[in-house]
Formats: sequence, structure tokens, C-alpha cells
Amino acid sequence: MSGVAPAVHSERPVLLVDASVYIFRYYFALPPNWESRSGYPTEAVYGFTNFLLDLLQRRPSHIACAFDESLGSCFRNELYPDYKCSRALPDEALAFQLAACRTMAEALGIASFASERFEADDILATLTRLLRESAPVIISRDKDLGQLLDRGAASLWDFAADRHTDRDGVRARFGVAPRQIADFLALVGDSSDDIPGVPGVGPKTAAALLQHFDSVEALLADPGAVAGLAVRGARGLSSKIEQYAEQIMLAKRLATLDEAVPLDVEPGDLRWSSKEPELAQALADEFGIGGLKSKIERVLMMQATEPAEDA
Repeated sequence: MSGVAPAVHSERPVLLVDASVYIFRYYFALPPNWESRSGYPTEAVYGFTNFLLDLLQRRPSHIACAFDESLGSCFRNELYPDYKCSRALPDEALAFQLAACRTMAEALGIASFASERFEADDILATLTRLLRESAPVIISRDKDLGQLLDRGAASLWDFAADRHTDRDGVRARFGVAPRQIADFLALVGDSSDDIPGVPGVGPKTAAALLQHFDSVEALLADPGAVAGLAVRGARGLSSKIEQYAEQIMLAKRLATLDEAVPLDVEPGDLRWSSKEPELAQALADEFGIGGLKSKIERVLMMQATEPAEDA
């Protein structure tokens, strides 16, 4: 279902943040009304810091941010050089803001992770596996992360819309279970990541195929059976599936999240633990967002009064 806050195993939520999604949102949505001492615009830093403070007011027991630093260097580019080829590298001004946002997150006591080989989605998958027993909430709008709802996540939370999506919500939107998201994308493709799909296979056809075959591996093991299904153009689709078999398997590999990123972290390392606002306030002055200093102090001092708890 969607729109209902999820239940978690703790009274205080466990939050995993797809940071870059929100940094880019504020970068493009906010006017350039803020500037760092070094002369860079910092509207994304302002928006992202305010967003994190709003999250921290929910009193999470554990929280982490995953940042993207792998554009062009991800292991998926080794498998398929055109992966995300349509995305431009950040210019100097945006790169400054991306780095500043991570610095602010860490100053607020939020564990932060990035990798040149793995994407933020893979980091979130790994953290979800680590925190599976706590039913973490994934804060993102990325459909790829729906896979994590079958790996221990409680919901995907689109923070801007304040909308939670659980396993039933994924099935209602795509017609497949969360564990089939990578199979679904292998058939329809994903233009945002430059993952190719099978020509002529749209979402409805892909969902119908996966309802019958469960996975693309099962589909490719018996493509002739497609001809007998009640889907449009079934006979031609059967031969097309065979023709694109190699591409389908590559696309599934590209779309499947890797939950074995070497992060060298334990659950206790993800506990929200900042108690001193001075560093974050000093950074707010450095980044030209001093208007958030009182909110920083209020939120961080709120955390300082919380009783200690086990990891």
C-alpha cells in the first residue's frame, strides 16, 4: 500500500537516505540565494541540510546517507560501457555542493558512504542487509530500490510527497513483486540509466510475462511457451525473446543491486550520535546557510537528551 507510515521493529525509525536524489532536487528547484565564503552557490547545501534536519526531528535510532561518486567508474560500466552514458559529470560548482552536502551530513552525526566502484543504490542495498532485522525505511524516489522491499526494507519513503510505498504498492504500480524489479527492467529497459530493453516490450507485457515465468531466467529457458500466452503479439514475441536473450541477461545484471559492497561497518556505527552542534553551525557559516544555525542547535541538542541504546 502507499501513503501509510510503515511499522518498524523499534519505536524510533531506522532511515537510509538516497542522498544524491535530494541534492539534485534542491540544486534544480531552489534559487541561488546562498553562497559560500569561497564564492560557490550553495542552494543545494541549504535544501539538503534542512531536509536532513527534518529527518532528524523524526528521532531515528540509526541513519545513514549513500552518495554517488561512481559515474563512469562503476563496475556496471565494465559490463556495459554505455551505462548511464547520457548523464553529464558534475561541473566544479555542483561538485563543490555535493562534497559540502556530505560534509554537513557527517557534521550532523549521520554516517555517510560513497564509492567509486559501487553506486549509492548498492550501498543502500548493503546497509539494508546489515540492518534487516530493524526494517529500515529507504528514503528515495528511485524505482530500482523497490528490490529492497524483499530484502528487509519496510518501505520506500518519497519524503517530498510524504508517501510510503511497501511491497503491495510496488506490485500495484508495476504489476510485479519487488524481487522481480530487476527482471522487469531487463525487459522494458531503463532510459534514466541507459539500460536497453527488448523492442516492443512495454510494462504491461513485461508484467504479464513475469506473472507467468517469475524470472527472466525461467523465461529464457522456455521462450517457445510465450507463443501460447494471452499477450499481444505472443508469437512474434517468442522469437524476439530468443533474439535478445543475451541483452536481457546483461540488463538484469545492470539492474540488480549488489548488497556486498565492502563498507567495513557494523550496525552500531550507524547509530545517530551527534551531540555537539558547534561543528555543524560553523559549517553553516562557511557554506552561507547561517539561517539554519538555530535549527541545527535545536535538533542536535534534542538528540543529546536521548537515552543511550544498544546497537
